[in-house]
Parts: sequence; structure tokens; C-alpha cells
Amino acid sequence: MIMIFRRLLLNCPAALFFSAIFLAVVHPVNAQQAGKVWKIGVLVSTTRALNASREDNLWQGLRQLGYVEGRNVALEYRYADGQLNRLPQLAAELVGLNVDVLVVSGTRAAVAAKQATNTIPIVLAGVGDPVQAGLVNSKTHPGTNVTGLSRLSPDFIGERLELIKDVVPKTNRVAALSNPDNPAQSANLRQLNIQARTLAIELETITARSPNEFESAFATAIKDRANGLVVMPDALFHNYPSAIVGLAAKNSLPAIYDRSDFVEAGGLMSFAVNIADLSRRAAGYVDKIIKGSNPANLSIDEPTRYDLVLNLNTAKQMGLTIPPNILARADKVIR
Repeated sequence: MIMIFRRLLLNCPAALFFSAIFLAVVHPVNAQQAGKVWKIGVLVSTTRALNASREDNLWQGLRQLGYVEGRNVALEYRYADGQLNRLPQLAAELVGLNVDVLVVSGTRAAVAAKQATNTIPIVLAGVGDPVQAGLVNSKTHPGTNVTGLSRLSPDFIGERLELIKDVVPKTNRVAALSNPDNPAQSANLRQLNIQARTLAIELETITARSPNEFESAFATAIKDRANGLVVMPDALFHNYPSAIVGLAAKNSLPAIYDRSDFVEAGGLMSFAVNIADLSRRAAGYVDKIIKGSNPANLSIDEPTRYDLVLNLNTAKQMGLTIPPNILARADKVIR
């Protein structure tokens, strides 16, 4: 049928004009990309081992959208291995490879990527407050080369404080372990303070910029008579779950964390954004950009799934009883 139509066009006085229209319809612009292998750069703050679940779920999301490794997409990873000062260099390496899209998780990785390029699209697979970090103009209209998913929703941080109060009703003074170098921390702490006032809890911030400052931060919490601990989301803390859990146990501080890794290392409980879900959803943004969407016009989305993980062994060692309603909510219980 196509061949017949072409022959008719060639016999038409305006053959060239109509042929051009025909080819534009039958062979759209996207056909120019046939056979292209899209190169996706992935910037990671932690080690490959700690990021394994993210990798698996990003790939799962891409496969569900029809992408096949080596056939139409290839991923280039760069791992900072917890050395956050390496992020700018690693971001520059990925930009130097002329990747088509950058995928990042964590605020500082996102900031490093944004500083490395203002043209290559950047997809956030979970950050703190992208507006406060200077990554986008607003969540609804990013207006930059950055889009994707935030880790924040209005009630998420405050709910972690509620869980501490539910498990340890006598809690009246909570320390928040924070890294001042993280540009997302001020927004997180602001939300935490709002909930603390509602619960009649006095909140204090203890800080650590490196593993060497962990012990002094905990010493400050004990000196100020804290009887609960919230560990704020930060790549530094994510790289040392055993060290932080050990200090919480040593100082008899019931703590809630932002990743299940801490609970698996012996921590009391975590209430966290479902990282697997964020990674799968980030693949959707990659797909939209590959198909021509401008990241400046793709609104930032919020998390929709959260996981509560409890360690009953740790609770028993601390003389705590997890209330039945909290136990019933748990997505995973370590016994």
C-alpha cells in the first residue's frame, strides 16, 4: 500500500512536496533515534553493596517500560563509597561521558550533579527539599534541568517523632542527629520541630560532619538528658549504621532511623520512604525525558509508600514493649 501511494505521488506535479509530507507522517522524528542506545549516568553517595536494591529496582522500572540493557539503554554508575567530597568529581566524570540523563539519589549527590551540568536532564530518585537545595524553582514547575522525586511529604518527618512517643510514652526530650553540611537538613528539622511542639517534646539538634564526631554528638545528647533519638536522613549516617546503632545502645537511647539497614544492624525501629518504589518511579521520569519531555515542565512528585520496621530483640534488651497497634502497622518485624 505504501509503495502504491509513493508511485502515485511521483506522478503528481507536486510530487516532491507531497512526498515530503508523506515521509514526515510515515517516518516521524523519533525514527531518527531508531537503534540508539541511551546512556544513563547514575551517581551514588554510598557503596555498590549498599545501593544494590536501588540498582535492581531502577532496572526493574526500566524493563517494565521496554528497555533492555545493551539494546536500547546502558547505565554508567559512579559510587562515592561514603566519601561525599568525591561527588563533584564523579558527577563531572559522568557529564564527560556525554550521558543522556543523570539519575541521582540524596541531596548532596543532586547538588553535585546540578553544579556539573545545567543542560543534561537530572532525575531525582529521592532527595530532601529540592527547592531549598536550589535544584528547582518549585515542585510544580521545576524550571531547570532537574525533575523527579522528593523524599519529603508534609507529615513524614513528624510521624517518626510520634512513633518514638508511642513506643516510649515517657519521652519528653529528643535529640535529632543531623549533619549541618546537608542542605536538606534545615527543612527536615523545621518539620520535626513543628511536631515536637504538638507532642510537648523538647527537641535538640546534635551534629556530626564526620564519623569522628559521632561519639561527641551522643555525649551531648546524654549531657542534655535526651531520652529519645531521631537520626536524620543523610548519606554520611547511611554509611555507618553499625557505629550509630552501637552508640545508641551504649547510651540507652531508643532511636528511630530513616532506613531499615539500621534496624537490621540492631537498631530499634525505622520509618522510611520505600526506596525501591522511588527507584522504580524514577525510571518513569527517565522514560519521559527520552521520549522528549522537558524536565523543566515535569513536576516533582512525593513519596507514596513508607515502611515501618521493628526489632523486637532490641526492644526487649531496652526493656521496651512495642504496643500492639504499632506492631500491627509494621511492614517487617525482626525477632
